Amino acid sequence: MNEIYSRGPSLPLRLLLAVVLSAGLMFLDRYTDSSTQLRSYLTAAVSPLFYVASLPEALFSGASEQFMSQQAVLEENARLKETLLQQSGKLQLLGFLQQENDKLRALLGSSAALPAQRQVAEVLAVYSHPFSHQVVLNKGSKDGVSEHQPVIDELGVVGQVVSVGPTSSRALLISDNTHALAVRAERTGVRAIVEGLGQWDLLRVMHLPHSTDIREGDRLLSSGLDGRFPEGYPVARVVRISQDASQPFMLVYAEPYARLDRVRHVLLISALPSVPEETTQAPPEVPDA
Repeated sequence: MNEIYSRGPSLPLRLLLAVVLSAGLMFLDRYTDSSTQLRSYLTAAVSPLFYVASLPEALFSGASEQFMSQQAVLEENARLKETLLQQSGKLQLLGFLQQENDKLRALLGSSAALPAQRQVAEVLAVYSHPFSHQVVLNKGSKDGVSEHQPVIDELGVVGQVVSVGPTSSRALLISDNTHALAVRAERTGVRAIVEGLGQWDLLRVMHLPHSTDIREGDRLLSSGLDGRFPEGYPVARVVRISQDASQPFMLVYAEPYARLDRVRHVLLISALPSVPEETTQAPPEVPDA
């Protein structure tokens, strides 16, 4: 009867056979070319096993990268939307500030030669009386504002300050029916007086004889002869001339350059400089002989 469990070669013999076989394979691989072909055949035969073995890891890695990429795209998209919203709000504010800046720049550059003292004021309120054209400004005596101080905007003369408080002041517009100022025609130099009619867009040029050389479209500038407004600021443009032989003067109407009905920011300029008084000096004493 055969034994169920037969004994094989001993362990030292197995080790010796393995060492001899390994040495022989290394010798063949080193000095023959057949092992190279055999190795390539074995590599080609087992390569599908490598793909199959690495497939789960590749699928897991690809899915993870896909999820991370999609998550990153969603986060970046949300961040860009938030940034776009913020930039849109800033852009709207920037557009408003740009318009305000342009207005203030134009306001400061409304005249070729501005006096040394000037400051920007904002209109706080407008008097609602149909004939009294006055506005309230946010500058007062604490800011150096004084009565009869000229007021202009970026287009031309607006009016003059008539009342001053500590933190605010009241300005009378040139369209008021009680206001008048001295002007001259830019083209001919003819001097005249322009008064308000209680209308935002119309002034009247006073006391011009029929022989006066004036035309529609002539620019009227402040002449400085009234002692209130410096010379050279735009006041109005002649829009209509009517001559009636029965009247001693022609009727001349002009449109103010300043947008009196929607003025928001104005420039307070210093009044005409006063002529300094001459200092008298006593004659030198003549020494006694």
